[in-house]
Amino acid sequence: MRALLAHRLAAPVAIALIVVALAFVLPSNFYLRVAALVWISALAVIGLNLLMGFAGQVSLGHAGFFGLGAYAVAVLPAQFSLHPLLALLAGALVCGLIAFVVGRPILRLKGHYLAVATLGFGILIAMAIANESWLTGGPDGMPVSRLTLFGWRVRGASTWYWITGALLVLGAWLAVNLVASPTGRALRALHDSEVAARVAGVDVAHYKLIVFVISAVYASVAGSALALVNGFVTPDSANFIHSIELVTMVVLGGMGSVFGSLVGAAILVVLPQVLTTFHDYEHLLLGLMMMVIMIVLRSGIVPSLAALIRRTRP
Repeated sequence: MRALLAHRLAAPVAIALIVVALAFVLPSNFYLRVAALVWISALAVIGLNLLMGFAGQVSLGHAGFFGLGAYAVAVLPAQFSLHPLLALLAGALVCGLIAFVVGRPILRLKGHYLAVATLGFGILIAMAIANESWLTGGPDGMPVSRLTLFGWRVRGASTWYWITGALLVLGAWLAVNLVASPTGRALRALHDSEVAARVAGVDVAHYKLIVFVISAVYASVAGSALALVNGFVTPDSANFIHSIELVTMVVLGGMGSVFGSLVGAAILVVLPQVLTTFHDYEHLLLGLMMMVIMIVLRSGIVPSLAALIRRTRP
């Protein structure tokens, strides 16, 4: 029982230790801000990893939910004078409802058909955000009301570092508990074989819909957090490229690995910052490094390294 509990807590405890340790190591507010961006991306990636890595369902439109969450904390306070924190919760609720409604027909598809359907959904969300300028500000975006708690205005890279870090740890803890629950076992069963899972008594459609809704809520909360940190939001948060970035983070870090979600997010957020010194060769080097990683570590960084460590143990 103790070994099972330790295994369940390993990922969130490791993430919490990293968040705490980096706070004393990073030298300036710039690095704290970059770290906060990593925590936000990792939160969205954990939700997508539940869908892709554990349930085996592909989504190429998850940035749509991310963008809806981002615009929720921009539009609702501006148009309806709603507190940003309540707007965050409302955005998560709306995204969950949309995922429930859209997921029922979409998740009947498989493979490439599912990927194209989710891609189309994401593009529709991005087009709606960009075109409804009367509400969203259009392609130019719109400002986001600053978060205030009990009269205290939340500001500063250090403050947001801790807030987003706490959100990430909470998201990781919820994810590992979900994976260890009967629902998580059902998700892993349908990932291996939907036919076998159905024969074993798993309601495949039901569990697919559950994890799709959960992953949408994760993306929405992450999008709201990014909008609040930046104080501004643009349609880029919901576009197709961002969806591909989220999927790439899942694959790089390792599908089916909660800690791998953080690793994949860190690579894709930090590496472009590091490679800016190479100017014109930045994207070339980033692409080559990602190719090498996937060729050498085919299961993703964390699962591949874990398997290598197990093989080398005496």
